Amino acid sequence: MKFTPTAIPEVILIEPRVFGDSRGFFMETYQREKFAEGGIDYDFVQDNHSRSIQGTLRGLHYQVDHTQGKVVRAVLGEVFDVAVDLRRSSPTFGKWVGYNLSAENKRQLWVPPGFGHGFYTLSEWAEVVYKATDYYSPADERSIVWNDPDINITWPAQSGEKLIISPKDAQGAYLKQAEVFE
Repeated sequence: MKFTPTAIPEVILIEPRVFGDSRGFFMETYQREKFAEGGIDYDFVQDNHSRSIQGTLRGLHYQVDHTQGKVVRAVLGEVFDVAVDLRRSSPTFGKWVGYNLSAENKRQLWVPPGFGHGFYTLSEWAEVVYKATDYYSPADERSIVWNDPDINITWPAQSGEKLIISPKDAQGAYLKQAEVFE
């Protein structure tokens, strides 16, 4: 596995070694020792799986207590996956990085605790799976609005395309008013 720090060094792009032949392929998606050597030394307690249609934008989600680190990958289709630094004391506070994750490129993204996470579905359908370092806690769940001008994410939606956003995500807080991390 190859672990590459991004423009926000704590966010890591993971590229597994893929062994393919005429039958298909095999790859390791997680191996505790290799992840620790790659800078991701966490225990994972929960796996999640979502399916979204093209044009769906999910996020930007995080939990204020029971903070979750996530290893995210697309197992069907393609998404534009985003991590936003929500640690007020960080030099990259409010900055974001985004990568295309797809069933074809098999890349994964490590989104550490203290970051918001979201994705936009590029393909007709996409299925995203992710490992989490803490359990889902509805009481601690927060959301930053997807189009916050202070974060200014460049989502790859086509001009004039109607985004599919849940009512909860559409009502997310703006970074200036959001409960974030110190």
